[in-house]
Amino acid sequence: MAMLTVRNLPDNVHRALRVRAAQHGRSTEAEVREILAAAVTPDERVRLGDALAAIGRKFALTDEECDVFNQVRDKMPAEPMRFEE
Repeated sequence: MAMLTVRNLPDNVHRALRVRAAQHGRSTEAEVREILAAAVTPDERVRLGDALAAIGRKFALTDEECDVFNQVRDKMPAEPMRFEE
């Protein structure tokens, strides 16, 4: 696990973190971890399959139209990018 050091934290912020941690029944360190996790974690994960299905419903694609896409798409594997000349 990674470690993080926060320098120059104002005393009033540290005090507020300690109070908030006590209210939630955890250490200040655990409270800070929870705050950081909540700040960077989306409320709801976007699932690719669900997003694609929603697009299909939005445009009311039929099974026949989807079959056409499968027939005309390029089935050759993509070549990896080359960075050297």
